[in-house]
Amino acid sequence: MSEQLITRMDELETRLAFQDDTIQALNDVVSRQQLELEKLQRALELLARRQADLAASMPGDAEDDQPPPHY
Repeated sequence: MSEQLITRMDELETRLAFQDDTIQALNDVVSRQQLELEKLQRALELLARRQADLAASMPGDAEDDQPPPHY
């Protein structure tokens, strides 16, 4: 093989190695973000349930909170 071809192959192998590392790093970030997203979704659902329970336990109904018609 010619020296130029060997040099070119070495450069391509180096680029491939860096790309593999970059892809793995990006995959790790996406995986962590997915876990965080799922955690936040569960927290939001819990807060929504708590808010609904709190609203249901409040005295009076929603019509009592409306301003009089003359406003």
